[in-house]
Amino acid sequence: MSESINEIILNSTMGNTRIALVKNQVLDNLFVERPEHQRTVGNIYKGKVQNVIPGMQAAFIDIGQPVNAFLPFAEIGDVNPINNESFIVDSKDKNKKSKTNNKKINLVVGDDIIVQVIKEPFSGKGARVTTEISIPGSFMVLVPNSDYIGISKKISNRYEKNRIKKIISNFKPKNIGIIARTICCEQDEVNIKNDFDRLFKIWHEVKHKVKSSKTIQLIYQDFTISDLVIRDLFTESIKKLVIDSKPLYKRIYKLVKEINPNAANKIILHKSKVPIFDQYYGLDEQINKIIRPKVWLKSGAHLIIEHTEAMVVIDVNSGRFIGKKEHEDNSLKINIEAAKEIVRQLRLRDIGGLIVIDFIDLAEEKNRKKVYDTLRREIKIDGSKASLSEFSDFGLLQMTRQRVGLSILHTLTNKCKACNGLGRISSPDNTLTTIENWINKFRVKNKDRRLIIYTHKKIEEYVYTNKKSNLNKLMFKKLMWIEIKTDPTLNVNEFKVFSKKRKKEVTDEV
Repeated sequence: MSESINEIILNSTMGNTRIALVKNQVLDNLFVERPEHQRTVGNIYKGKVQNVIPGMQAAFIDIGQPVNAFLPFAEIGDVNPINNESFIVDSKDKNKKSKTNNKKINLVVGDDIIVQVIKEPFSGKGARVTTEISIPGSFMVLVPNSDYIGISKKISNRYEKNRIKKIISNFKPKNIGIIARTICCEQDEVNIKNDFDRLFKIWHEVKHKVKSSKTIQLIYQDFTISDLVIRDLFTESIKKLVIDSKPLYKRIYKLVKEINPNAANKIILHKSKVPIFDQYYGLDEQINKIIRPKVWLKSGAHLIIEHTEAMVVIDVNSGRFIGKKEHEDNSLKINIEAAKEIVRQLRLRDIGGLIVIDFIDLAEEKNRKKVYDTLRREIKIDGSKASLSEFSDFGLLQMTRQRVGLSILHTLTNKCKACNGLGRISSPDNTLTTIENWINKFRVKNKDRRLIIYTHKKIEEYVYTNKKSNLNKLMFKKLMWIEIKTDPTLNVNEFKVFSKKRKKEVTDEV
């Protein structure tokens, strides 16, 4: 099997910055940074406790955002980084941090507390925060108020692990934890030590700001998404990084030159007049596909991916697939193909939370097990934090996937004002029913007999083409004169009513 060609294509516009991770000319992951939506994950705040609810095993923290942040007790460490005061932990094992639901915390409303955002605010909910602070760098993650050395599991060579651990132990101070990242592999001691010095300096600045600050304040702001992608994804496996913005090219080139000088020659400035996402593998069209609900599979089957408030639902359909085998074998083939594509779509769309998958029904237990094992294997290869349950009695498969930020759908699109996100609009007959009910209520309260009703053009045409006799009967019954006119600003399910007698809008009088 030939080695895959991995590339990063970065497009910067006035609207947003898009970073595409491409594998063999196919979009493998997408990151979007919007100027008006500042990323908060990784930011450290000095906050104030607003509410403590033992029944929810959580506290709410004011960090200066419109909605208070959510701090589960399970995310509270045994040491408060502000004053090193130990929390009381009611747990059978005093030597382990409790992640169970019987944790008792001595937080008091009005207390100052230092927290770090681990999940973006979403859908009216505040950010999720933790008191267990960590500061990621190029080669390591610094964990204050801890005392250990961790090595990335992706570094499998035992001798390399020991080498890195020995280097770190030479300079690691007490009460500081350090986790060596995968990119730390084969780095020399100077680069590793320089990265630690930078992170340790940041932590000292954080502590100084906390002590000097008397109000709720942002103490430390993490990197932008473009910097994060370079820090986390620009590894040895990346063949090239192409950027179409000269200022961004200069900044990233300088950053990479400091971190890994040997990789700087992989960075290319896109100078062509052809848009970068058109020139490289039709990325714009590939991106457009990942916000559509329907995903076609190579076999002719397809997925339908629907977002709801509580979960994401994925339905597997046979579509245009014409199999040559028995129904069970055909269904198994589609489900196996769908399982692989589902994991890819979850990554591309950055979907998290609860996910329910409705595969095509399989009669045999061994075949359901094959689909489950395929999905579990693909999730493991993907590397995302997810948990998976086996098929339920109703043939549904449930899983959860870690959500850190907004999904691509919520990042690139807004809720439709015409349908309020439903995806369907009111039928003409239903809109007319609403209008007639309004007239009935209005007639009881008011004596106005001459009304002009403004509607969408389609409603006006529908009335005068198909419902003119019904309108005449209504006017005769109510002893009223009603005229239907078009207002181009209205949606199909909207209308406005004006009184000719009073010469004003009366829509809100009912």
